[in-house]
Amino acid sequence: MMKSKADEEDYWNSSKYNAFTFDDADDELSALKETKKAVNSIGPLLAEDGEEDWERVSWSGEPVGSISWSVKEMAASNQRADREPAFPKISTETPSLGKSQSGISLSSLFKGKPKGGNLQTFNDVLGDPSLRLYTPELRKPKSEYKDLVSDWSAEETVQRLQQGKGVTLEKFRSLQDKLLLLDLAVAAHDGNAITAVLIYLKRTLCKEVLFRELESRQTALRHFIHYLTENREQRLLLELLRALGRTEEAALLQYKDYKNIADENKRRDFLKSCLSLQFGGEDGNHVQDHYTLLERQIIIEAADRKAEREGKLEVFQKFPRKASILNMPLITTLYYCCFYHYNEPEGTFSSPLNVRQTFKISEKQYFTTALAARAKLKNWTDVDAMFNSRNWLGFSKKKSPLSFQRVVDILQKNSAPTRVLQEYVGLVSDAELRIGLAQKHKCHDIVINTYRDMKDRQQLAEYRKKVERGSAEERKIDELLSNQQIRWKN
Repeated sequence: MMKSKADEEDYWNSSKYNAFTFDDADDELSALKETKKAVNSIGPLLAEDGEEDWERVSWSGEPVGSISWSVKEMAASNQRADREPAFPKISTETPSLGKSQSGISLSSLFKGKPKGGNLQTFNDVLGDPSLRLYTPELRKPKSEYKDLVSDWSAEETVQRLQQGKGVTLEKFRSLQDKLLLLDLAVAAHDGNAITAVLIYLKRTLCKEVLFRELESRQTALRHFIHYLTENREQRLLLELLRALGRTEEAALLQYKDYKNIADENKRRDFLKSCLSLQFGGEDGNHVQDHYTLLERQIIIEAADRKAEREGKLEVFQKFPRKASILNMPLITTLYYCCFYHYNEPEGTFSSPLNVRQTFKISEKQYFTTALAARAKLKNWTDVDAMFNSRNWLGFSKKKSPLSFQRVVDILQKNSAPTRVLQEYVGLVSDAELRIGLAQKHKCHDIVINTYRDMKDRQQLAEYRKKVERGSAEERKIDELLSNQQIRWKN
C-alpha cells in the first residue's frame, strides 16, 4: 500500500532525525552544534581506557568538538575539492618512507596526541610531498629486449642454435616451417642444431609424418638414428627402421636385446623367437647357432652341476669348475667339453666330437683347442694319440694340421716336460728353426743330431762349450767329433 506524500512528510518530521532536503536553509550554526553533539557522544567510549593524560584531537591537532575545528574542517574540504585535479601528477622518483621518519603511532592516530608532545600528525605526514608514495615507473616493453623475444626468423633461430644461445621453437607450428628449420640446420652442417630441431619435430609431429619426411633427408635421418641409439629408445628406432623398409637392421637391433636378459631360460626363449626375423646373409645362421649353443649349454650345465655335487666323476674332484659354462663362446664351450668330457661318445651333447660336428668347427680349430685342454690336464697319452695316424700300408706316422712349431709353443705354455717337447721339436722340418727351438727348450740331443746331420763340425764343437762338463751330451759330442766315418763339410 502506497503512502501519500503528506504521510511521508509527517513521518520524517516526527523522527528525531531530520531528512535532508534542498529546500531547507543551510543553518551553519545548527550544523556545527549537531556535529559537536555527535563528537561528544564518542567521549564515553574513549574514556573507558582510563588514560586521563590523553586528550582527543583532530588530524590537524585541534581539540575535537570545538567550533573552530568544525569551521576549519568544512572550509578545508571545500578548498581541496576546488584546487585538486582528478588525476595527480605522478613523479618517477619514489622515496622510501622509513619507520623512523613517519613519527606516527597507532595510539596517536586513534586516541590523539600526548599533551605537550611533538609527534607529527597524520595530516602533516601526508602533506609532506617528499614522503608521498607513488606508483613506480612501468617496465619497458619486452619488444625492446631482443634476446627475450621469440620473434626470430628460421635463419636467425639456426644461427642462435649454432652460437649456443637459448631459443624457442614453438613459434614454428606449421609443417612447412618445421621442415624449413630442419633443412637450414642441415645446410649449416651443425650436428647440435640438427639434433635440437629433430627433438622438437619428434615431440610435435606424429611418427608417420616424421618418418616420411626423414626418408628424403638422409643426413637428418642418420642423426636421428644415432640420437635414438644413444638414448636407447629401441621401440621407436625399430618402428623407424621398419617404416623405412630396413628389415635386416631392425632384425639385428631386436636380436641385440638378448644382452638385457639375465635369466638363461628366458634368453633361450627370446633367441628362439628371433629365428623368425628377416636376417640377411649369414646373420640368420649365426642366430640359429647362438640359440642351439645356449640350449646345449643349459643341458650340460645342469648335468655337470649334479655330477659335481654328487661326486660321481673324478675329474670334477681333481679340477673343480671355476665358472659356469652358460653364455660362454663356442670355443670356450668346446674347450670345456675337451677338458671334462673328452672320451664321451659322439651321441651325447657334451661330446667334443658332437660339438665339432654340430657347429661345423674346422679341423685346425678343433685340434688346437683339444691339444690345449689335454695338455692342461697333463694327459700326455691323449696328446700323443692326437698325432698318430696310419697310412695305407699300415705304418704309423705323426701328423698334425698345425705346424710343429705351434705344437711346441702350446705344449711349452702348459709346462710339458723336456722329453715330450723334445719329441715334437725334432719333428720341425726347418733345420735352423729346429736348432733354435731345441736350444730354447734345452733339448740338447736335438741340437747335436741336427749338427751331425748337417755335417757341421765347427758348430758342433762350439756347442760342446755350452753343455755341462762330464754330462752325457758332452760325451756324445766327443764321440761324433772323433768318428772318422763322418764326412764333415768344414
